[in-house]
Amino acid sequence: MEVKSRAVHALSLHFFFLSLMAVFTTTTSTETDIACLKSIKASLQDPFNYLKTSWNFQINTEGFICRFAGVECWHPDENKVLNLRLSDMGLKGNFPEGLRNCTSLTGLDLSNNRFQGPIPFDIDKILPFLTSLDLSSNNFSGEIPSTIANCSRLNVLKLDHNHLKGQIPPELGFLDRIKQFSVANNYLSGPVPNFSNNASVSADSYANNKRLCGGPLRRCRKRTTKWKWRFDNSFNGGFAIGYVVFSVSTVVLYASYCVPWVHSGKGNDMITIPAMVLLMLKKKMKKYADFDQFASLSTLEFLLEKEVSNSENFVTRMRFGDLLKATENFSRDNIIGLGETGTIYKATLPNGWYLAVKKFSNSQNSEEEFITELKILGRLRHNNIIPLIGFCKESRKRLLVYNYAHNGNLSDWLHSADGKKKDALKWPLRMKIAVGLARGLAWLHHCCDFRVAHLNVSSRSILLDMNFEAKLSNFGMATLVNPNEMNDSSRGFVMDMEFWEQCFLKEDVVNFGVVLLELITGKKGSSINLAGGETFDIIDEQLVGEGHEDEMFECIRIAYKCVQPFPEQRPTMLDVYTRISNIRDTFLH
Repeated sequence: MEVKSRAVHALSLHFFFLSLMAVFTTTTSTETDIACLKSIKASLQDPFNYLKTSWNFQINTEGFICRFAGVECWHPDENKVLNLRLSDMGLKGNFPEGLRNCTSLTGLDLSNNRFQGPIPFDIDKILPFLTSLDLSSNNFSGEIPSTIANCSRLNVLKLDHNHLKGQIPPELGFLDRIKQFSVANNYLSGPVPNFSNNASVSADSYANNKRLCGGPLRRCRKRTTKWKWRFDNSFNGGFAIGYVVFSVSTVVLYASYCVPWVHSGKGNDMITIPAMVLLMLKKKMKKYADFDQFASLSTLEFLLEKEVSNSENFVTRMRFGDLLKATENFSRDNIIGLGETGTIYKATLPNGWYLAVKKFSNSQNSEEEFITELKILGRLRHNNIIPLIGFCKESRKRLLVYNYAHNGNLSDWLHSADGKKKDALKWPLRMKIAVGLARGLAWLHHCCDFRVAHLNVSSRSILLDMNFEAKLSNFGMATLVNPNEMNDSSRGFVMDMEFWEQCFLKEDVVNFGVVLLELITGKKGSSINLAGGETFDIIDEQLVGEGHEDEMFECIRIAYKCVQPFPEQRPTMLDVYTRISNIRDTFLH
């Protein structure tokens, strides 16, 4: 009996110490995780105020950080960070060293921002438990630290679209859990890792690194001695140049002495020797082109095949049969939108989730819009842009699949015959929509390596989710340009760039001004006399008397600037977003 009593006592004491340790660990983890997020916020530039508006540390209740934008916790009522997903926020700065205080972090996504500088050499000490690391589409430079290989739990490692150089550490091949790996679009050289788990890493994972070799790429050159390597290269180069010169000379001589002069069909003009050479070479090339799988396709079909192939890296390819079932054979009851190039249906998945499926009609305009949306929207991820999550191309069938916006489009709320919908759209909600739209357009115009002009901004192209967050859609007319391709020595192209900015980007500014006026007036179009400035006559009568008139007058001034007749008189979307978000913040406090 005494032995049993001692055993129970010992067991109770054991559980007491375990409980005490759990409490101590949780408290410590909570404090360090909060310090981690505070440090990250303090160390980064946040031009679009994502962290400023969402990461509010004054609340200080259990689990409060779990409601921050981009923060996922182990448990919603515990301040213990599991994943940080800060993608597409326009954040600037170096790799946040404060992450070392997020002691339980397993996933980090900093993709599509403007981070710079090196990846920390001691990243394995900063984030020892990582299973997923995505630093893609930033400006990170320097070499890839070999210590990443010490993060042995990694399943996903994405470092593509940066400015990394040097060799890929061969130690990465020992990451035996790796499922996704990409270092494409950098300045890397040397042999690629040999992954020990036979992970399926394709050539696309290494694309646009001209000096990489091995694995799925070309075989690495064996360099026995330095002088022999130089000799081989110089010999091969000389042989290639000599061969080309000899071939061209032969063709020219043949054309000069053996080929009779040929009339061009326009008067007595004759084809010259250089023209004959080009004609012969062109025929030779055409012979080989006949073997190309796209040789018989039209230009539009070729572009479609190329874009479908590229887009499979960004969005999911879906089967027509599955979409047919989800829309109940594209039932009329599921139609949620009609457009010039197609019909949008509500689709229901077996798990009860909703999607929006756009089924394109069979026309050239529809084909062009399908290609444009697939090319542009498929690569864009932002909180104020409707995400394209899938596509279908089977035979003549063309479909795009988006997230479902539960509250439809803004136009139906502002101009519906149902007065109750408009009544529900109070000014704070309208202001939230305006700020969200401005943020999305500013991101399109200023944030990324490429700029996108939407060219079809209207109240109908603005969708609203269940929280009335604005989601810009209808990218069928959008166009993009990559400023990295600008050649400063070519004044002609710079002039084209200036023209593009003035005529296309500023077109979006005008259309934003029109939407802002619709939010203020409740009326369609821009046929509103703004010359009077501050007047109650143009404000929606349902908004008058709610105490927001000063805020609305400030927004009228912004709209007035946006709809100026000449592009150079209009502000940029970044200026517009900065002003309108400042107005909201001022009147909120």
